[in-house]
Amino acid sequence: MAASRVSVDGVMLETRAATLAKRSFKTGAKRTGHDLLISCMDLTTLEGKDTPSKVRGLCARGIAPAPGAPSVAAICVYPSLVAVALEALRGSAVKVASVATGFPSGLTSLDVKLRETREAIAFGAQEIDMVIDRSAFLCGDYDAVRAEISAVRDACPGATLKVILEAGELGSYGAIRHACDLALDAGADFLKTSTGKIGISSTPPIALVMCEAIRDHLRRTGRAVGLKLAGGIRTTKDALGYVAIVNETLGATWLDPARFRIGASSLLDDVLMQREKERSGNYAGAAYVATA
Repeated sequence: MAASRVSVDGVMLETRAATLAKRSFKTGAKRTGHDLLISCMDLTTLEGKDTPSKVRGLCARGIAPAPGAPSVAAICVYPSLVAVALEALRGSAVKVASVATGFPSGLTSLDVKLRETREAIAFGAQEIDMVIDRSAFLCGDYDAVRAEISAVRDACPGATLKVILEAGELGSYGAIRHACDLALDAGADFLKTSTGKIGISSTPPIALVMCEAIRDHLRRTGRAVGLKLAGGIRTTKDALGYVAIVNETLGATWLDPARFRIGASSLLDDVLMQREKERSGNYAGAAYVATA
């Protein structure tokens, strides 16, 4: 049964999000936090110039980002490159994710979206990152949005379904919360903030309103759903602020790749440099941090 529409106090939301995001981490916690961030990362390449060679390089980096560092959670690519990633990751614990449903706009027919989803699964994708139809949502056709998510859920049985809200296009915190609830009721395994292709992607208040939706869904249904933050997260300090929001709102059990992801490939360089600083007392030279 769907939850009633929730009212969101934007001032209170922003105040609490800002307070949580400023929580400091002591030295020992920072070291743990750095490895947590790496293990929860989805490294992504979603460009028109993507090639098999580029994907293989990204996969190699995801498996072994630095000496002693954990592997990332997943590599996310377009459906046509899923098989390349699957082969490159063979023998590792890193998952293969694929965007689908007309990424990033979502403005294709449902038949096309379902075919793309099924093809990604057939190629070997273990996770699907789908975009919602923001046009339908902004027109108030919420039943269509819910039905489409449900149909995609049925098209990828056994796979992890991450539903991308593109929160920066939805207009208000109340609308973001409503989109969260639609996706949760339709069977999303993860809520994801953004495609990373627009200016407003992840912000602390957006992350907090999504965490609250996940928390309330758990209380209402008993089903635990993950959170993926994507777009605009480039520094370790900012990323750890999001960890604090998740921990305070959802609890420590969410601080695991099964329930928390960060889709921010550019973040990895900074995390590795900060990790080395905590380990050795010195920032690594540029040669230490390999880039994809």
